Amino acid sequence: MAKLARRAFLRAAMSAAVLPAMCRIGAAQTYPSRPVRIMVGVPAGTSPDIQARLIGQWLSERLGQPFVIENRPTNIAAEAVVRAPADGYTLLQVAVANAWNASLYNNLNFNFVRDIAPIASISRNPGVMEVNPGVPAKTVPEFIAYAKANPGKINMASSGIGGVGHIYGELFKMMAGVEMLHVPFRGAPQALTDLISGRVHVMFDSVVSSMEYIRTGKLRPLGVTTAKRLEMLPHLPTIGEFVPGYEASAWQGLGAPRNTPSDIIERLNGEVNAALADTKIKARLTDLGASVLVGSSAEFAKLIAEETDKWARLIRAADLKPE
Repeated sequence: MAKLARRAFLRAAMSAAVLPAMCRIGAAQTYPSRPVRIMVGVPAGTSPDIQARLIGQWLSERLGQPFVIENRPTNIAAEAVVRAPADGYTLLQVAVANAWNASLYNNLNFNFVRDIAPIASISRNPGVMEVNPGVPAKTVPEFIAYAKANPGKINMASSGIGGVGHIYGELFKMMAGVEMLHVPFRGAPQALTDLISGRVHVMFDSVVSSMEYIRTGKLRPLGVTTAKRLEMLPHLPTIGEFVPGYEASAWQGLGAPRNTPSDIIERLNGEVNAALADTKIKARLTDLGASVLVGSSAEFAKLIAEETDKWARLIRAADLKPE
């Protein structure tokens, strides 16, 4: 009788151990069984938003449920995902802004690196350093010399405090050892208007939004912010060729609340990477000035951790504060 009781106990224990694993597998196999929300921390119609909609449409078609885009301010979008159930039905369009906001804002109610589970990277988006043609500098070294000869007299435009152009410009200031007065605008279009008119002198902007002004000669590009030269501007050097170690680029990816089942994360990672291998998706990302960034969830986690640390050092050194 004792042996029979022991056998029954062991069978029950084995069943209890196997059941959670079976439930996880079952959850992944049936996921998704209802619509999925993707929280996007930028306005509709912007490049990151369009990229989210491309991936969302792909996932909808492949997985048979709507992937619905919701646009909210960056930190609000992130917190909504952090507070959501870890079931794969609320996702986040992760962006480089999430990495630097972790240090830029002291009052966040979450820890981005800890509370968001990386799913997959999507793209890397280059920036360009550009000046009004009235600025005498035609190269990055000439600009650095000009800025050092005119300390505090050069106005650097950006789309706003804590925006891409502001952060890229602050990194350049620190690494090149130059002084520039930051002039924040309410958005990139307003900043570009004043740059073209000559009311400000230099700006770090996304390549795609500035390309037409570069082609028509309304703006003079000095260098790209990425580590490698771009196919669309093959003769334009990188800033890092003159300021060793300089690299700044926007990147996009997909994340979920921490403790989301690994099977769901792996399935979504596989589907996103399949989308990035699709020729039509790749061509559309190229049109948006982006390059695909394929990788595992672990590789995306490594990128997020490295970028969060990198921008934290800059934000502390420059004593940057949000609006």
